[in-house]
Amino acid sequence: MSRIALIRCEKNEDRCPLTGCFQCLDEKKEGFAHYTDAALVGVFTCKCPGDKAVALAKILKSKGAEVIHFCTCTFATKTGNGWDMTKGGFCSCIDEIIDRVHQETDLSCVKGSAHLPAGYTADILV
Repeated sequence: MSRIALIRCEKNEDRCPLTGCFQCLDEKKEGFAHYTDAALVGVFTCKCPGDKAVALAKILKSKGAEVIHFCTCTFATKTGNGWDMTKGGFCSCIDEIIDRVHQETDLSCVKGSAHLPAGYTADILV
């Protein structure tokens, strides 16, 4: 069983209760499509400018997380035609944050959860 954690952006925490992410994880679709068996072990909200993301990831790892998914809202924007990466999302430095988390925790990281933009595949950084 894959033990999954989510990190989302503070800029979306008052608008999104993560129901889409939880549903996609439960149904093994969107960013979670490559799992056959997965369980959620924790959720954190990253605060700008992302300086605490590594510390949050270390806590999630101590709680059993094996993979951290960074929510789609960090790198894509909801439009009338679905989610789009053209203008980015809430976090202008998400790639650097993900790389730092992966390098400093040795956890697998995934950029994407629910509501993936058309044509985007949420790949695991191992």
